[in-house]
Amino acid sequence: MRNLLKRSFSGIIYVLIFITAILFSKESYIALITLFGFISIWEFSKIIAFKNYVSYIIFPVTLFLLLNIQSSIVTAGLLVITLFSSFLLMMQLITKKQVFYKDNRQKLGLSIRYVVFSMCFLVLLPFYKNVYHPYLMISLVSLIWINDSFAFLVGKNFGKHKLFFSVSPKKTVEGFFGGLLFTVFAALIISLINTDFTIFHWIIIGVLLSVLGTIGDLVESKFKRQAKIKDSGSIMPGHGGILDRLDSLLFAAPFVYLFINYIF
Repeated sequence: MRNLLKRSFSGIIYVLIFITAILFSKESYIALITLFGFISIWEFSKIIAFKNYVSYIIFPVTLFLLLNIQSSIVTAGLLVITLFSSFLLMMQLITKKQVFYKDNRQKLGLSIRYVVFSMCFLVLLPFYKNVYHPYLMISLVSLIWINDSFAFLVGKNFGKHKLFFSVSPKKTVEGFFGGLLFTVFAALIISLINTDFTIFHWIIIGVLLSVLGTIGDLVESKFKRQAKIKDSGSIMPGHGGILDRLDSLLFAAPFVYLFINYIF
């Protein structure tokens, strides 16, 4: 009971800070995600035992260039690299192969592709057609949170079949589909309020966030299992680290950005 209260309190604080930063201004949103980015780099560096400060320099430089130059060629190039890396991580997850990072060069490349570039696209998500849309971002994070919450609730109460036992023993097939169903339903409701996109597009966004968010959670769990640790950090009592809270959204962000800006 005490742990539940601690988990609930830190979760509420996290949500309030996130939503406040989104609504206050684009600068506050960028500042918060940048802070989360630095913390996530630090946490991921601990997971892969990487002691190097290059990632901390590449992250703000890349983000500054993407926000200020607004070159479609540069953005598209980074997006291709990030998506290719994400597909590779998905294949390694499905085939149950370990993610190898033998030396510092490989660890640096992995941290840049997995955390730095994905975090940059998380920052770019609400900038639709170069205009900051705070309610678009609130809609996206709400769908991720709804998926996580209902996947947990459905899985806990009705889950019988393990989804990916070798990586995350608690996740179930029933929980996955429960999260997906409620996320799509929430996307339908959001489409009535947020008219940035059509109902059909919001459904696709909901499916992308649910499916890819779950994969993102499993990918991070695989990294932690390889490192034989439970959480990426302890900054959020009852939840673990910032990377633990952002893993789903972080992994899905480049794919949703691709759909919103290049496919839709």
